[in-house]
Amino acid sequence: MAIDATTAGDGDVTLVFSLGAVRSLADPPAAFADARRWSRHVGIVANETDAVAAFAREYGIDNDYALTKWDKWGTLADVRDESTAPRCVFVGTTRADERVATETGYEFLRVDEAAEKAGWELSDPGAGVDGPGGDGGATGRLARVRRAVRDALSRLR
Repeated sequence: MAIDATTAGDGDVTLVFSLGAVRSLADPPAAFADARRWSRHVGIVANETDAVAAFAREYGIDNDYALTKWDKWGTLADVRDESTAPRCVFVGTTRADERVATETGYEFLRVDEAAEKAGWELSDPGAGVDGPGGDGGATGRLARVRRAVRDALSRLR
């Protein structure tokens, strides 16, 4: 099961963040609290389920999506199939995120667009902006390396 039925809200949106997108928010818990006011389900997906679980634990975020050893494509498809919301929106950072959203039947929003529409702040000015290779540029690569090291260290504790 991909969606935890006990967390259902009464909104008309199932909202899914990529791990990269939620990491680029200045205050992820506040953004999730806000999104829960108008969404049926809110959660994070990524191919790295351990990293998602560590992030959610670190920030005290309840992830409405069951984490399995399933890739982002499969999890998004399962969530879409189980959702009763009229809209499913995937918030991501890369062209690859946009592709997976489109292929699995989601509306796609870049994190900077979603943040602007919802009034959320981003953690740094370059968050959510793709460089030439779709990797967020040098700042994005460095930020991802820092987060990977931080996540690895938190798993060792």
